[in-house]
Amino acid sequence: MRTLFNFARVVAPVVHMPVQAPVPELRDAQLAAIYHGRRICGDFYDFLRVSPTRVLFALLDVAGRLDQNREIVFAAQETFRAAGAELLGNDDSNEAEAMVEICLRLNRTILKTSGSVCSSPAFAGCYNETLRTVCYFNAGHTPGMMRDRQGTIELPATSLPLGLFSHSTSDAPYVALAPGSALLVVSRGITEARRKGEEFGMNRVKESLERDQKESAREICTHLVATVQEFMRRPPEHNDVTALALTQG
Repeated sequence: MRTLFNFARVVAPVVHMPVQAPVPELRDAQLAAIYHGRRICGDFYDFLRVSPTRVLFALLDVAGRLDQNREIVFAAQETFRAAGAELLGNDDSNEAEAMVEICLRLNRTILKTSGSVCSSPAFAGCYNETLRTVCYFNAGHTPGMMRDRQGTIELPATSLPLGLFSHSTSDAPYVALAPGSALLVVSRGITEARRKGEEFGMNRVKESLERDQKESAREICTHLVATVQEFMRRPPEHNDVTALALTQG
């Protein structure tokens, strides 16, 4: 008696991985970003030169673990890149209007891809090399930190986090980067780092930025992550730990 075996071919699902873009070279300025250790959650940063004078950058924090939200991160990156190139590729386009539209498209993409509510704080900016300005939106993200010779200010949220409401709107203000100034954006993994119940917090982020007056963008990020590890007295493995900086020469 013959036994027939039906071997079904198992096809592994295609898993998209976000593209880790190289950092664009800037005139009289620097951009940098770093992750600490192995990514476990939804932090993702991206850079994109959209015109001869404009560079987009973003730091996104999609809720959940990376093995569960990878498709959302991938879809958000595709939308960010496509919308940025379309809306800001012409130097005559209005940056504020374009950034608001990019925010709206990202929100729709996250809601559609997740199929439900998926809180996704995001900070994105368009750096104009000619004007030395950043037009940005902060969708429920930790505040950006802007340091210049006059002091350090916070760039607070301009809207709710992405992925919550389909008709959420945002503003897109501008900041000017004078020579020697720096813009720093960090993930919640940095501000919520703890030691004996005490959080690292935004005040320590500010202190680190003010201490690194003459550092490069990458050194600002590296020193901040090292300060977090020193504060915790162990490697930060509680969450993704990410920093992004832009410095003006």
